[in-house]
Amino acid sequence: MFLYRHVLELDLPWLQGLVRASRPKRLPTVLARDEVRALLEQLHGTQHLMALLLYGAGLRLLECCRLRIKDLDFAASRLTIRSGKGDKDRPAILPVAAREALIAQVSSVLTQHTTGLAVGGGFVELPGAPDRQFPNAAREPGWQWLFPATRHYHHDATGQRRRHHLHETVMQSAIRQAVRSAGIVKRATCHTLRHSFATHLLEDGSDIRTVQELLGHRDVRTTMIYTHVLNRGPAAVRSPADRLLDP
Repeated sequence: MFLYRHVLELDLPWLQGLVRASRPKRLPTVLARDEVRALLEQLHGTQHLMALLLYGAGLRLLECCRLRIKDLDFAASRLTIRSGKGDKDRPAILPVAAREALIAQVSSVLTQHTTGLAVGGGFVELPGAPDRQFPNAAREPGWQWLFPATRHYHHDATGQRRRHHLHETVMQSAIRQAVRSAGIVKRATCHTLRHSFATHLLEDGSDIRTVQELLGHRDVRTTMIYTHVLNRGPAAVRSPADRLLDP
């Protein structure tokens, strides 16, 4: 339709009655709290911490991978998600359950960074690539990835030894294995933990606007889908068969 009307600029009579096909609506897969607990028990170290943030802060996988040390505010128990979906910044919860592990992770990254500086490394990619204006900013501790990759790479344009953040496929593989090991039969992925975060917040009484802000949804209608997973909306109707069980 776009091709004929806007590119070829052809007004064909048979186009008048056509409408775009709409995407089928799918309810998100949500894990029960016991299933989340069972999944987390199968993970260890960095992968456990990242999964805890996916669930405990409702992060998208790439948002978690791209966290930097400067994005953590322990005093305010807050994370800052920078350049998320729609290229917007937003606040997120820093879970108390992840606090000690995050402190240990920051300490480990800073130790690794100090070692890298000693051998001419310690560089990371900066948003907006301000390498010429601030040539040493890429070596500052605050800009270091919270979850760095294990290996360096050579940046051809600058000649720097840089380190990228952990690749998202590492977590995707770890979650798949954890789901199998935990005996979870649902088709669960990294993003399922984000769905579970939103649903469990609503179960606990959080208002829909707060959940919308934490998820970074532009339109509250996107967030409303989680109410259909709860005992609200159509799901809140009690089956008449259940009345037969009443004394």
